[in-house]
Amino acid sequence: MLEGEDRERFEATVLPHLDAAFNLARWLLRNSADAQDVAQEALLRAYRFFPSFRAGNARAWLLQIVRNCCYTFLQRQSVFEDVGEIEEAALPVERQTPESLALANADRARLSSALQDLPAGFREILVLRELEGCSYKEIAAITGRPIGTVMSALARARQQLRNSLAQPPKVEARREL
Repeated sequence: MLEGEDRERFEATVLPHLDAAFNLARWLLRNSADAQDVAQEALLRAYRFFPSFRAGNARAWLLQIVRNCCYTFLQRQSVFEDVGEIEEAALPVERQTPESLALANADRARLSSALQDLPAGFREILVLRELEGCSYKEIAAITGRPIGTVMSALARARQQLRNSLAQPPKVEARREL
């Protein structure tokens, strides 16, 4: 258990990144309840091993722990997606109307669905860069990949997401009342 100065340092350097930890876990696991459990487990590991953390980027350190916990969880669930080798928007609305809100929600759902459909390695890198604002260097540290690989994977992930969003939306059949 951390005491005194170590506990204060943990609270000041790691706890501000809890939202980022949960967000990464949610995108990797595709399930909020599992993401909460895994993020909590990762936080406990970070707490336990915090005395060995001397300096550096606490956010990248915590997100790396979250990533490892997510993949361990997926392996236990036999739903693991191999991320070792990576394979190859909405218009601004000027005023809010019920119709514009409905369209924005549909676009948001479509983007979320397209992001969920990406391979795990692409999804992970896009979430870290675009949603969490991590630098290329941080992503490389979190994922254990070289910076050049991160940069090229991010470009391919963005292109794959663009291609997915360029497809016409699937139209659901309407039922007559």
